[in-house]
Amino acid sequence: MDKPTVEELNAFFCREFTQVKVSVEVLGEGSARVRHSIGIHELRPGGTVSGPVMMTTADVALYAAILGSIGIVPLAVTTNLNINFLRKPAAGRDIIGECTLLKVGKTLAIGDVFIYSEGSSDPVAHATGTYAIPRR
Repeated sequence: MDKPTVEELNAFFCREFTQVKVSVEVLGEGSARVRHSIGIHELRPGGTVSGPVMMTTADVALYAAILGSIGIVPLAVTTNLNINFLRKPAAGRDIIGECTLLKVGKTLAIGDVFIYSEGSSDPVAHATGTYAIPRR
């Protein structure tokens, strides 16, 4: 299967996941960087980005890296996602997810994701995840 371009992957996400405000910025060899736009609806009390937004960003970064490696396989699904929240993200900045795949096998892919507030080099969260890859 052909590896998608950033544009093709963003078109797939826009078509299939209309509720998510995440876009792919970079696809690399076994990696991806995504951006989650932050507005008033992504904040929780206390003026910080909500945990579910950071989890969504981690999950999409992992999905993007996997699809960037194996091609657009819509039925690849999350089987596990663990996240550690490290510090308070900035309320007025987008969230950036940077994923590196650790292993891509025939049936499972495992990746590591760091989440940042735009403009900061200190991660606000760290996640690891596993995806099941359907037979192709």
